[in-house]
Amino acid sequence: MLKCPKFSNRLNIMQSLTPFHTFHLPTKASEIIEYTNVEQLLTAWQTATNANQPVLLLGQGSNVLFTDDFHGVVLVNKMQGIEQHEDADFYYLHVQGGQNWHELVKTALSLGIYGLENLALIPGVAGSAPIQNIGAYGVEFANVCDFVDVVHLPTGEHSQLSKEACRFGYRDSIFKHEYKDEYAIIAVGLKLPKAWAPVLNYGSLAQFEPETVTAQQVFEEVCAVRSSKLPNPDEFGNAGSFFKNPVIDAVTFQQIQTAYPHIPNYPQADGTVKLAAGWLIDQCGLKGFQVGGAAVHAQQALVLINKENATGMDIVNLAKAVRQQVRDKFDVELHPEVRFMGKNGEIDSELITR
Repeated sequence: MLKCPKFSNRLNIMQSLTPFHTFHLPTKASEIIEYTNVEQLLTAWQTATNANQPVLLLGQGSNVLFTDDFHGVVLVNKMQGIEQHEDADFYYLHVQGGQNWHELVKTALSLGIYGLENLALIPGVAGSAPIQNIGAYGVEFANVCDFVDVVHLPTGEHSQLSKEACRFGYRDSIFKHEYKDEYAIIAVGLKLPKAWAPVLNYGSLAQFEPETVTAQQVFEEVCAVRSSKLPNPDEFGNAGSFFKNPVIDAVTFQQIQTAYPHIPNYPQADGTVKLAAGWLIDQCGLKGFQVGGAAVHAQQALVLINKENATGMDIVNLAKAVRQQVRDKFDVELHPEVRFMGKNGEIDSELITR
């Protein structure tokens, strides 16, 4: 695998993408380049762009579905490092974009810095966390973000976006919109209060007493639950939660709740109600449902897996079938959380699975 920006016009010589995304599909790319600093990133991006080649920035590929071979250059973030400082009230972590997220959570715990434990075992790197505004068990990246460092790829200009400037929403941010194509996240700044307060609103975390629970206990419980429900990508390729939890208006929720009194629900501050996508899929009897080599995971319906040498289109067609059945049964629309990549770049997951 090339680690320097030497491009070839021989597009028939493709490199395997299988180790670079957690679905582990048998896809390829024209070039795969790992970078460990911003200068390497800029050189590779600008060289590929000047050669009119599509470019894809990739962390650990934990939220990507390749529907086809990628006829362009894939740049893999390997920038490492964590810097720490503190004041009277907060700990501050400056984390390079290629740092493994779960290892960061463990490192923070070992340093006595708490607040990330609910986000344990989320796959991917720190630089990908703001894009999706990752979240689990009542905590989102936005809750711990101080700033995000970015570089403008055409010019090499560095800038720092405040938490507010990132425009975080539910699995959304400015990095999916204005900053989608010509910017790269190179580092994130985290701000964690020394006066730690546990977040115990979701699932089995509610068993703990806020006055006595430790961050280590929260971490271990989150890891245990996630490990019991989510398949190891090395066994069955997957991208974790495939769909977002749908958010619906209160009137629609009341109609559904009348028919399904025990439906899990999470009222939101704006009066809407968030539903559990996995529960909706499970109620359609889809655990284990298979299309080609792709299947709905038997233990967690929110996860679509590469069960038997699936292709990207197997997973697309499975997602389409799942969306249709949930739509038919509940009149609720599921939206993919995973990003879809075609031959020349990102494609609209909404349209291809509608």
